Amino acid sequence: MSSSPVFAGNAGLNESPNFPLRVVDGLTLPPEYRKALRPGEEWKDSTGRARQLPRYFYEIPSWDSAMKIELATHFLLWEFIQVDVREAPPLRTFPRYVPCAITLLAVCLERFREAVGTLVHISANGGYRSPSHRFSKNATPHAWGVAANIYRIGDTYLDNRSAIERFSLIARETLPGIWTRPYGAPTGYAEDHLHLDLGYVLSVPRDVNS
Repeated sequence: MSSSPVFAGNAGLNESPNFPLRVVDGLTLPPEYRKALRPGEEWKDSTGRARQLPRYFYEIPSWDSAMKIELATHFLLWEFIQVDVREAPPLRTFPRYVPCAITLLAVCLERFREAVGTLVHISANGGYRSPSHRFSKNATPHAWGVAANIYRIGDTYLDNRSAIERFSLIARETLPGIWTRPYGAPTGYAEDHLHLDLGYVLSVPRDVNS
């Protein structure tokens, strides 16, 4: 893996011996990244409730790394970070930063894949996206790294009520506590994918001083 830049204030946030990505305190990142990621800030959800954004991130040095790193047996890191020009410019290049809780999402999707018995495909812009992404209107669990939009399962495209509701039920039965967006709610939304999320999960690695 290629070396990645070191930012002031990251002493002790080193690469785990069991996971090949370095943990970074978002408050120590350069200004353009802090502006895009808003580490530790509060952000209101659609009900007006304040949610605290992630502060700790995994640093992804290159697309090549993302293509190789397994977050779970059948899910590689790149599948969770596909974004287009709607993402903030600093977050479309490398190094990239994803909240540490993304590993929890990967484990849940692995369990879901076991339940459906086939491939699970995450949409572009359907995994992690920052608070600065143009799809990010109110606080969305996508910005916490714990939400995924699934557009296809095996050969089945999730573009109709029957398919979405069938796999939504499987997800809820398999993953207690998972939230699935109802088909067509709000009006016209979630009609071409299955949205799964774990809520607003903050992950603080054990070896950091929070």
